[in-house]
Amino acid sequence: MKKSRRFIIMLMISLSLFGLGACNGEGSSTDNLGYEQINAQKAKEIMDSTTEYILIDARTSEEFAEGHIEGALLIPEYEISGRALQELPDKDALILVYCRSGRRSKIASQELVKLGYTNIKEFGGIIDWPYETVK
Repeated sequence: MKKSRRFIIMLMISLSLFGLGACNGEGSSTDNLGYEQINAQKAKEIMDSTTEYILIDARTSEEFAEGHIEGALLIPEYEISGRALQELPDKDALILVYCRSGRRSKIASQELVKLGYTNIKEFGGIIDWPYETVK
């Protein structure tokens, strides 16, 4: 009984440390799929500090028309695999990806990684974007 309690405590400590190690404390985390997940604030900092990035909106054209982040390129997540190689020729370019809530941007980011893109930052959904949008 004493050994199993000790094992459970060690397991809980290990899992806690593993979870804490995934986040670098600056609003971002890197998963084992090859892209970095950041928050809206970090994405805005990147957009304000450099002009060398590609911004992908992974929603539908109807959603895009309702409002999007200025400068975004509309490539719905279900079209990434068919359009990326032609429209995004530099596989080392900084690519920022968002959608409505974060689900499709994760799918799109994973697909970009599978296609060989190396500098993907996924920042969730426009519903969490506290900055300006355009129509």
